[in-house]
Amino acid sequence: MKYILTVATVLVVALGVAGIVLGEADDSPGLQLLGVVLVLGAVAFGIRTLRGGS
Repeated sequence: MKYILTVATVLVVALGVAGIVLGEADDSPGLQLLGVVLVLGAVAFGIRTLRGGS
């Protein structure tokens, strides 16, 4: 189960980074913000999962 959560976390981080890059290219602050929120949320979720939190 941790394997699936890890893969999902990596995919969400990649999606967030893509949002940040595309938001920068399109000069869209909203898309950049959504990308940052996705990355930060995925990293927090990943750390909680690895540490064994519920």
